[in-house]
Amino acid sequence: MASTRYLLRGPRVAVRHICHQDYDELTALAQDSAEMLRRRLGVAEHTVEAFESRLGRFEEPTHEGFVICLHGNGAILGGVNINNIVRGALQSGTLGYTAYASTTGRGYMTEGLGLVVQHAFGDLGLHRLEANIQPDNTPSLNLVKRLGFQREGYSTAFQFINGEWRDHERWAITAEMAGTATQPTSRDQVC
Repeated sequence: MASTRYLLRGPRVAVRHICHQDYDELTALAQDSAEMLRRRLGVAEHTVEAFESRLGRFEEPTHEGFVICLHGNGAILGGVNINNIVRGALQSGTLGYTAYASTTGRGYMTEGLGLVVQHAFGDLGLHRLEANIQPDNTPSLNLVKRLGFQREGYSTAFQFINGEWRDHERWAITAEMAGTATQPTSRDQVC
């Protein structure tokens, strides 16, 4: 267990930032889940260098990286990124998330992603989150539906995965939809 400094806790899971000490555990989870993840995410490098590069993105103000952990032992159950964060008048970000084969179907991602959405609309001060999901990824579509995301459209040839441009459905949620809306502070305003 890398760290127990959690940002938010739910009944069964907690969310914290991803860190260097997570490399071995995340690599093992990804390797055990390779068949499940390959179609959706492509083949990923599991080198220390690739992991360090990923962590480097999260040092930028446009990206946040989290892991969802089990309360009792801190075991990692999934991961969530908020990418392409735009401030000013938009206050938005794009979600990416990963579940692992050993823990799917238990509601951990619903609870954990719900906590990340709460954190995004609270502490991060975002107003809108978007998720882009391949149309045949029924578990992921059901996940965002359970959390209150609304389907906004269809993006043809949206992302290049495994040597092929794949279509995605575009789903989004706002702070108002999640019941967490606040007024932007003066530091968030465009000058």
